Amino acid sequence: MPKVFPELKSCPLVKRYENNPILSRHDIPYEATLIYNAGIAKYEGKYVMVFRDDVRTAYGELSLKGIHLGLATSDDGIHWDVRNKPFISQQEAETDEIERFYDPRLTVLDGELYMCFAIDTRHGLRGGMGKIHDLEKLEILSMTVPDNRNMVLFPEKIGGMYARLERPMPIYSRGKDRFDMWYSTSPDLEFWGRSKLVMGVEDVPYANDKIGPAAPPIKTEKGWLTTFHAVDIDNTRGKNGWEEKWPKRYTAGIALLDLEDPSKVIGMYKEPLLAPETDYEVDEGIRQNVIFPGGMILEDSGEVKIYYGAADTVECLATADVNDLLKLCLDK
Repeated sequence: MPKVFPELKSCPLVKRYENNPILSRHDIPYEATLIYNAGIAKYEGKYVMVFRDDVRTAYGELSLKGIHLGLATSDDGIHWDVRNKPFISQQEAETDEIERFYDPRLTVLDGELYMCFAIDTRHGLRGGMGKIHDLEKLEILSMTVPDNRNMVLFPEKIGGMYARLERPMPIYSRGKDRFDMWYSTSPDLEFWGRSKLVMGVEDVPYANDKIGPAAPPIKTEKGWLTTFHAVDIDNTRGKNGWEEKWPKRYTAGIALLDLEDPSKVIGMYKEPLLAPETDYEVDEGIRQNVIFPGGMILEDSGEVKIYYGAADTVECLATADVNDLLKLCLDK
């Protein structure tokens, strides 16, 4: 039996935006049901968001009609102007092999906007990486073999190589979904390898099921500040949303990775950075008790904006001071 964690609390140094959520289905000018797990970056003077939109037959229904990726821009990172049509619709994504794109993560590298994403295919779940041109078109650069997802690209080369964090899914070898966080490098964004384990489930005191990357890392003088998702399972939780049973809880953690070798963890906060607590995280939506960061921006003021999906239903914002986050990771 996995260890059960009856109550988890968010770090008091992190403040949720008082008017959360910052984006929901009510803000979308086309068919939309669940708006969450967005990637966010500052690009050419604007905040850019690519969000996941699961289209259901009706709100409260499990039947999935399709998944779109939508695009929005903002001047302040809080109020968003949503494009009047999807960036990538379900119909545009579908091919003889590809079924849908989802869970985007955005990184600006050398002045270009890149997106990592998950791809459901007829032969397994793959991780994809591509370049966004003029906020209009996605050029796919590489796709993993099944099964891999939650990939995030570092915003600069490290040791002359492109770098990413990722979460492979070795279900067959272990017989259950116990997933960890890995680090891989590439000379050209197409061929990836030299993979190293960064953190395992056993390294996170409040996880008993799986961990993996969340928002792309941000660079500080002390190291790469990195959020991750951590999952614990308690089979007594019951329904917790629209499904018959949802026993999982997703929390957000924070760690600091070495600047020159990000496979090395310098420090990690031993408690959740964000745990589900508010109504829109624990009482509403398709899957309650879910927090999943997908974007993190370090402002010139030292404020860190942390964007996260809540209950797999809405997109939210929390903020913290970068020095507070570093102290959390480095205090033993």
